[in-house]
Amino acid sequence: MAINDIGSSVASDLSGEMTDFSVDSVSTDGALDQDETFYINTDWETDYGYYNSIPEFKTAVDAKALWTMGAGFEADEITSLLLGTIKGNGKDSFNSILKNMIKVKTISKDSFAEVIRDAEGMLVNLKPLNPSSIKIVQNRMGQILRYEQVTKVKGVANKCFSPDQIFHLSHDRVADEIHGTRIIASLEWLILARNEAMTDWKRVLHRNIDPLWVFHLDTDDTSEIASFKAKNDGARANGENMYVPKGVVVPELIATAANASLNPMSWIDSLNDYFFQAVMVPQILFGNAKGFTDAAGKIVYLAYEQSVKAEQLYIEEQVLGQLNIEIFLTFPASLQSDMISEVEKDPVSGAAEPNDVVAEVEGQ
Repeated sequence: MAINDIGSSVASDLSGEMTDFSVDSVSTDGALDQDETFYINTDWETDYGYYNSIPEFKTAVDAKALWTMGAGFEADEITSLLLGTIKGNGKDSFNSILKNMIKVKTISKDSFAEVIRDAEGMLVNLKPLNPSSIKIVQNRMGQILRYEQVTKVKGVANKCFSPDQIFHLSHDRVADEIHGTRIIASLEWLILARNEAMTDWKRVLHRNIDPLWVFHLDTDDTSEIASFKAKNDGARANGENMYVPKGVVVPELIATAANASLNPMSWIDSLNDYFFQAVMVPQILFGNAKGFTDAAGKIVYLAYEQSVKAEQLYIEEQVLGQLNIEIFLTFPASLQSDMISEVEKDPVSGAAEPNDVVAEVEGQ
């Protein structure tokens, strides 16, 4: 007979089963204590795959490039004429090349274009390059020595470029990194979680329309079972009925009762909202103003305007520093001068009444 002695109870030890969330430490890819340090972007194909497959990521990247370029560049007449001759692959323009490079560096770390000059040193063309084929070479002091275009053809040497022969843009380079930061590294979990939830919910909706059935057949003859299976599957595929002798087949519907499972839509929406916060591209830019009041929408727009202008400043500085060309990028529509809304004082009550704000287009 068992001895029911409460004093013999034993506590479990779950200290090794449950761990606190932690983040792995990361070191920079800075120049090492050697003559030359190399770096080549091995993540480009993965990141480009996300860009082509994940619509919200593509939308965010395209929006950033679109708003950064605004209505294009402004420059003096001579500079405008010079940049008007740049054709890239033959069908490009200087605006489209910059837009392309902004997209590429946002997708994955860095973008590169070959700088082609004539005998007098005048810029005649910019040709965007595949970022996964460009090797960055730095010296021990962290200065770029050269770029190498890696070839996959056996026996053919890499093509080398001096620093002034490559126009190079980096995405939010940090500390002594040789390259820009990889945005997908911080978004991957959100992307996978959202798409997994959407895939699961798709299966749930399909099963509501086309539920699973179990058929209890009064036979163990494999040929008869196979025959019934073929007939029933064919009938279901064509939306037809099945007629069987009574007692020979007992159908059983496998279905989930209404409201018996969690609705993932709020989870999917939360992941979607968090994603666009992480990439710093508000959904209101795409016409999605859910949950936004008029005032809140203007504040979000104004906040995004500041990040766009910071990106425009970076592009303008790099064009001047690397190509020795001064340009100014226009902003599509600004609320800066209005600061959300003008306020009028009621002369009687002193109450503040916000006026509607009309976006003021710079340069008009």
